[in-house]
Amino acid sequence: MMKNVLLFFFFLSCVMVAQGQAEGPLGNVVITSKKKKTQVRTNEKGQLLINVSRKNVRKLKAKGWVLYSDFGAKGDGITDDIDAIAAAHAFANQHGLLVKADEGFTYYIGGKERTAIIQTDTDFGTAVFMIDDTEVQNRSASIFKVTSNLRPFKLEGVFSLKRNQAKIDVSLPGTCLITVTNADVKHYIRFGLNQNNGSAQTDIFVVDKNGNVDMNAPIIWDFDQITEITALPIDEKTLNITGGRFTTMANLAESKYNYHSRNIEIMRSNVLVDGLEHRIIGEGEHGAPYRGFISVRDCSNVRVQNTILTGHKTYRTIGAAGKPVSMGSYDLSVSRALNVSFVNCSQTNDINDRTYWGILGSNYCKNLLYDNCTFSRFDAHKGVANATIRNSTLGHMGINAIGSCLLYTSPSPRDRG
Repeated sequence: MMKNVLLFFFFLSCVMVAQGQAEGPLGNVVITSKKKKTQVRTNEKGQLLINVSRKNVRKLKAKGWVLYSDFGAKGDGITDDIDAIAAAHAFANQHGLLVKADEGFTYYIGGKERTAIIQTDTDFGTAVFMIDDTEVQNRSASIFKVTSNLRPFKLEGVFSLKRNQAKIDVSLPGTCLITVTNADVKHYIRFGLNQNNGSAQTDIFVVDKNGNVDMNAPIIWDFDQITEITALPIDEKTLNITGGRFTTMANLAESKYNYHSRNIEIMRSNVLVDGLEHRIIGEGEHGAPYRGFISVRDCSNVRVQNTILTGHKTYRTIGAAGKPVSMGSYDLSVSRALNVSFVNCSQTNDINDRTYWGILGSNYCKNLLYDNCTFSRFDAHKGVANATIRNSTLGHMGINAIGSCLLYTSPSPRDRG
């Protein structure tokens, strides 16, 4: 049973090319519109080549949305559909169209290194996505990456910051999320079996176009010097991702700290995820850990609601001190993000089953929320500034809260009198 408690807690140590879209090696896409038929193929460089006939361009734009089958997805649960899925999103991004999964389809996604870039509303519906991690080309390559059309940029002329500073001397094109680092100062030094030398001093905060800091998530460190500072423009419109029945066929890798990120990675501010389900099958006697099927980083104002997730089996390895340790493995991950909420969410496995690791891991976050959730754990590794857990039930791993400002918890209605 969780009790009402209000705690102050402090820091502890413990190309586009020819009308195409380019997003580094993972969004290596070229889109053309020639007379020949609509076709998706891969060249010898691994580029995804998409040709959409002019007739089909007009047809799809008039319709206002695209299906994965429009770009060749079979949905038979056998054919690898990742190229068709990535192509549909690339075309939709170019024309500002909604993407829909085909009703009744089962999309198989094999181990090929290909990431679908989401920049428009996406309705996965009740379609099934089978993600096969038993043999992958790149364990760090996301399946889907939610990004902004607004490009980040280095912030010039800011050389130091003070805790609770209300304004910085900059002029910006609009409201931005600022990420700042001083690599010469280390925090969160860990001792024990998983000991390390700490992490660079890091902070995130939001400023308006005149440099006024949003004091709902203030600067929490003094930065005597800054080694890196970046502005990430914030989209005003919310991007919606709905539905989807995802199943991961777990990796069979050696039990070492080789984290897998075959996931949905959200790197855009103002995103709503609603009604998604994620399950895991095929966990064996050994396996590498996961960073989170829903991974949120370098953004603000993300809400995950009405979503069902799954805890990962706990595997052991040899830690930094040369002794056996359990490896953290997550279905939710939040890093350098603020105003992130999980509402009316739960997990498929028993939250008190100690063979599964806690479901959330977070670092460098502000204003995290659980509301009406049933999860095995709330975990803030490298600092959280303000967290709220209300109307929720937590399992065997409970609360691990390293950070500052306020932690507020209130019981689930099930746990009251």
